[in-house]
Amino acid sequence: MITAGDFRNGATFELDGQVFQIVEFQHVKPGKGAAFVRTKLKNVITGATVERTFNPTDKMPRAHIERKDMQYLYNDGDLFYFMDMESYEQLPISKDTIGDTFRFVKENMIVKILSFKGNVFGIEPPTFVELEVIETEPGFKGDTATGATKPATLDTGAVVKVPLFINQGDIIRIDTRTGDYLERA
Repeated sequence: MITAGDFRNGATFELDGQVFQIVEFQHVKPGKGAAFVRTKLKNVITGATVERTFNPTDKMPRAHIERKDMQYLYNDGDLFYFMDMESYEQLPISKDTIGDTFRFVKENMIVKILSFKGNVFGIEPPTFVELEVIETEPGFKGDTATGATKPATLDTGAVVKVPLFINQGDIIRIDTRTGDYLERA
């Protein structure tokens, strides 16, 4: 069990039959009245966020989210296949479950499969990936404006904003949490 007074960012718990992860929390002690905990919660299965207040003594059961390393093999229409690295079993996961961050995952990459009580609800790609730029406008001499960017298509099909000096064929590092260009690899 976890009490609202023990909340920390990233903690997960069950509430009303749903699983929530704490995005933000704040202990509030008003001058008048009882203290309370103001939170922003993310439903880990649907992705929806809600704001809710709790009494610091409220207790909820902890939710154990299982994270298992699996290798992405291929996709077949709306199904994406992953292989368990220990048992070599293949697990098909529907396109709806995968999420937006999957656009940075290439075949044979190791990802974390997220599940709760045996039900897969998401995929966590590596935090940083190195991908090749397959299409972008060429950079020109003198393109040195600070902060200027242009769109670039990566070998996974994702489109990201990159600095003007990046050319086709360059390998770049991407932060999969934000989708931002970090550096040339």
